[in-house]
Amino acid sequence: MLKLGVVIGLSAALLGAPLGDAVPTKALAEGAEYYVSPSGSDSNAGTIASPWKTLQHAADVAVPGSTVYVRGGVYNQKLKITRSGSAEQGAITFSNYASEVPIIDGTGLTVSGSEGIVDLTDAKYVTINGFEIRNYTTANNGVMPVGIYVHGAGSNITLSNNKVHDIKNTANPKGSDLSGRDAHGIAVYGTKAPESINNITIDGNELYNLVLGSSESLVVNGNVDTFNITNNVIHDNDNIGIDVIGFEGKSPNVAYDQARNGLIKGNKVYNITSSKNPSYEKGSTEAGGIYVDGGKDSVIEQNYSYNNDIGIEIASEHAGKSTSNISIRSNLIYKNRLTGIAMGGYDTKRGSTVNCKIVNNTLYKNDSLGGGNGQLYVQYDTQNNVIKNNIMVADSSDVLIYNEYTKNTGNIVDYNLYFAPGGNANASWTWKNKEYTGFSAYKTGTGNDAHSIFADPKFVNVSLNDFHLQPTSPAIDAGSTDTAIIGEYDLDGNARVQGAAVNIGAYE
Repeated sequence: MLKLGVVIGLSAALLGAPLGDAVPTKALAEGAEYYVSPSGSDSNAGTIASPWKTLQHAADVAVPGSTVYVRGGVYNQKLKITRSGSAEQGAITFSNYASEVPIIDGTGLTVSGSEGIVDLTDAKYVTINGFEIRNYTTANNGVMPVGIYVHGAGSNITLSNNKVHDIKNTANPKGSDLSGRDAHGIAVYGTKAPESINNITIDGNELYNLVLGSSESLVVNGNVDTFNITNNVIHDNDNIGIDVIGFEGKSPNVAYDQARNGLIKGNKVYNITSSKNPSYEKGSTEAGGIYVDGGKDSVIEQNYSYNNDIGIEIASEHAGKSTSNISIRSNLIYKNRLTGIAMGGYDTKRGSTVNCKIVNNTLYKNDSLGGGNGQLYVQYDTQNNVIKNNIMVADSSDVLIYNEYTKNTGNIVDYNLYFAPGGNANASWTWKNKEYTGFSAYKTGTGNDAHSIFADPKFVNVSLNDFHLQPTSPAIDAGSTDTAIIGEYDLDGNARVQGAAVNIGAYE
């Protein structure tokens, strides 16, 4: 809690002016605290007793190390940030004051090109914390409203504890490709090279009721290097929840056009579907909760993904390009419509999934539409991937793994636990476009899963979505102890290596 008397005195002393007097920009000081309020004036001193009125005035004069506290109320205005903090003096911080909620509301504001209602261009050392951002919309093709948009180059940016909702593009798509309708909740586009956007943290935000068209709820795209997407709640949107993208031409140099070196951890993503999105074929269910499309060298761990079209997908939509070196570990993925985890290109004109690891996940009754894509959907061109220590429980289709493509080389599948409501006799695996019914036939025909189990995993209470293991579960101590791939912690944050060996599934 701020000591208000100290803040007021400090601000007045630093400003060298009595409260309420106009303040020249040069008087702003490193480490100072300033205030914005709907009842303020930009000719004020910027103190808590004499606040500024507009966010933009604060952005235009803030200096490294200063904090702008924004009081509760509605701000029907855009915020454009082009100034930067520094490593030596500190970040420029925009934050809510105490427990108050400042609302940046886009009602009636126009969208010009690709534009954020909170927009950071070439910024470094900037923090945006504790805002509600809403109602930034368009009905025009070819423009893209964004709740928070970070673009160009930059570093050390934190977007935390913001609530972003009702960012919408409601245009009618034009042309047979259904394109032109785009919006994002939070977007980070690295559009320069070789200078990247790096060391960005997106933590503790909530994104919901977004109408996105062909775009994503939260995305890092292009020349973005080193990012943390953690502890966000993303739900009830009409396209992808979290996306890590490469090869879309966002960077002017193809060598830098991949988001990379990221951590996607502790997020909860649910109710994501494209089924009513006019940018897709009618009734399509293609929206992933978490998607890596051409990204590389990243970890997806300890997330919950449920009631989406696809739980988690690692693929590349661009021919000759790959998603590579992604670890998917200790995630809970359940009741998604199309499949639990998808990998590989969605057809033969796409790219590949290479050197990825799918380890210690719990997948329960995905493929809930009964389309036969199973818990793990292995698509076109998968190479040298490791699939170990996963629990897979089929939905009514009894399909566990579905792989209709023969371009599948060097993949290792072992130490998994499978179960299906129809029992072993009806359980189905398709591998390299050949279907096997029954666990023994599948193992013999494919050479996969020599150390795996077909058995009821004995979850604590599936009706309450409690997928911890009962003490008698056959998954306990039955996994591979390959410490190079399993990660340090389970979904609850417990040390992964306990007991005689490693449990199969998300919980140790």
